[in-house]
Amino acid sequence: MNPLLIAVPTALTAGAVVAYGAAHARAQLFGRTICRTNSARKLALTFDDGPNPVITPKLLDLLDRYNAKATFFLIGRYVRECPGLVQETIARGHLVGNHTENHPNLFRLTRREIRIELRLCHDAISNALGSPPKWFRPPFGMRNPWVIPAARELGYRTVMWTLIPGDWQDKPAEWLIPRMQPIADHAQRTLGNGSKSTAVGTGDILCLHDGTHREMNGDRSRTLAALEHWLPRWRDLGLEFVTIGEAVSTPAP
Repeated sequence: MNPLLIAVPTALTAGAVVAYGAAHARAQLFGRTICRTNSARKLALTFDDGPNPVITPKLLDLLDRYNAKATFFLIGRYVRECPGLVQETIARGHLVGNHTENHPNLFRLTRREIRIELRLCHDAISNALGSPPKWFRPPFGMRNPWVIPAARELGYRTVMWTLIPGDWQDKPAEWLIPRMQPIADHAQRTLGNGSKSTAVGTGDILCLHDGTHREMNGDRSRTLAALEHWLPRWRDLGLEFVTIGEAVSTPAP
């Protein structure tokens, strides 16, 4: 038998496995990640690529209106430009996490380069707040075998998502709103009549963006408009808006 007939399919299979481990949000091939909340009632709102002076303050006000807590994964170079906004985010009851210094695709980086990206952002947030964060999200969700171990070295747990509706795309809120419908569909299936006793299974982690990695002050108004639509509807379905810390914690009996 021609060895190529064996080698080529094997190589393709191995490549597919690596691609899955690198890019699929719920893949655990390269290390354990948080992909869901521990209760169907808990919805973890997460926002990447901030802080953004144009959008983040408006988002914080919107979240306050619905008593919603969230987790913000921050870019280090932006943290250095507006540490006060990071401090305000924490003061309002939210969490922040590491989203690297410059938002590269970590799959393409060496172990040393990954450590530098994480450490620079780690130091920026620590300097702004006086203490380091505990959470990390890789840019684009991309991982290689060194990403999660590098995060663990800094004491981080890695957070992915169940839904990423694509709010970075230059499309109107009317396009984005239907792409967030799966959160409501899941809540209707799992929460039943809204009674706490009917909530079964795990809940969703939603990945949105309050900034853009390409430049400071990016326009994320469509994200705000979509949340204006969905927050009251999700609340009426019985969902609780929680930080990642609350999403994985076990409530006291």
